[in-house]
Amino acid sequence: MARVIRVLLVDDDAMVRTALSMMLDGAAGISVVGEAADGREALGAVDAHAPDVVLMDVRMPRVDGIAATRRLRALVRPPEVIVLTTFDTDENIVRALRAGASGFLLKDTAPARIVEAVTRVAAGDPILSPGVTRRLMERTASQAGAHERAAAALAALTPREHEVALAVARGRANADIARELAMGLTTVKAHVSSVLAKLGLENRTQVALLVHDAGLA
Repeated sequence: MARVIRVLLVDDDAMVRTALSMMLDGAAGISVVGEAADGREALGAVDAHAPDVVLMDVRMPRVDGIAATRRLRALVRPPEVIVLTTFDTDENIVRALRAGASGFLLKDTAPARIVEAVTRVAAGDPILSPGVTRRLMERTASQAGAHERAAAALAALTPREHEVALAVARGRANADIARELAMGLTTVKAHVSSVLAKLGLENRTQVALLVHDAGLA
């Protein structure tokens, strides 16, 4: 029997939570297990419901979505976090990804795309809106010193790990990387884990950011 992806909704707008809940509960293989009205409630809800994926708003009272994401990703068994917001400012995008979010989508994203994002993130593949990706890469490429720092960090990887990091930056899933580099799937997973550990990163999105900073994408 296929595993059901457990989802927690975090948004201070009850109507948004209701709409998302109806949409996701109607998708195969996904179950909404809980809701929270702000980042503070999210911490307790994660403890109570053990979700695989959290859909997180940014602007909320008491504890905002960025701070909540950082706290959730610091847990021993952290859920994946997709930031789903109306506000796609450069600052919000970068802060969310640096906090450990595996995805960043806008609330006007098509329902099918949101369902796809939940499924992909639960499987370990990050996802960003196309427009967000373009803006993010333009911003990070312009930051002073980013290129040198990123290149120095990537230099610590073995040649094979370097190839895997580049493939991750191109958005390739593990199975695709295995085919492209003629490697076993288990070996690919081991290389990805090693890349994350050596670079001190939490997820594949952050690897992609670093590769783009180095000008290698």
